[in-house]
Amino acid sequence: MRGDGDGWSISPGGVRHWGLFGAAGLLLRAPLGSGGAAVLLQHRALWSHEGGTWALPGGARDSDESAVHAAVREADEEAGIKAADIRVRAERVTATAPSGWTYTTVIADAGKPLPVRPNMESVELAWVPEDEVDQRPLHAGFAHAWPGLRASFAWMDPGECAAADAAELAATLPRTVDLGAEFVWLHAEPEGPGDRAVLLNPPYPPENPEPSGSPNPAGEADDPGAGLGVAAQTEARVLGIPRSAVLG
Repeated sequence: MRGDGDGWSISPGGVRHWGLFGAAGLLLRAPLGSGGAAVLLQHRALWSHEGGTWALPGGARDSDESAVHAAVREADEEAGIKAADIRVRAERVTATAPSGWTYTTVIADAGKPLPVRPNMESVELAWVPEDEVDQRPLHAGFAHAWPGLRASFAWMDPGECAAADAAELAATLPRTVDLGAEFVWLHAEPEGPGDRAVLLNPPYPPENPEPSGSPNPAGEADDPGAGLGVAAQTEARVLGIPRSAVLG
């Protein structure tokens, strides 16, 4: 039911968190020139909790909403971001409380920095380069979560891909890639920021690794890019991206 999530969830000891059924926010990235990325941040209205700080568009979840639905709805209400203009990539529970309250960060991409329309909950909205986000006074909750949400950068080397994969990749980049333990902003600019990435096809390690004592036991593949989203230590750092992470 729309609006039934508004209210405080109160933990033992009286600590309050906004959202009777939890809360969610949208971390939206968009490409900048030369392989960079920007994140949409909200300068919170002075009357709000920790007003004057910067965070993500977001708010309380309703009882019938998924975290993704709530985050996308809030981004529309608070920034004018339309669901049709973004692509959701992942979600993470980035805060929990003894009451059972949770905050879920939904990670999404836009094809370009979209025009925004702040409502009364914002002083302003801004597309902020990824490496400048933590230079702003951040809401405490977002500041705590940001290190685990921040993306590293890598450029995909099409020379390491099959021709069919290279053509498909060209249509999907740049984008956020969820590697489980980290996020990567994967772009196609050889002179852009970050390490070189190669497409692992099939993903490594194999489902049935070689038994101990074999010429190439698990973790010692000949491919310098071998590793499920793990950097290989060669002359230059190479990041192995599982094919399924970008091409399904």
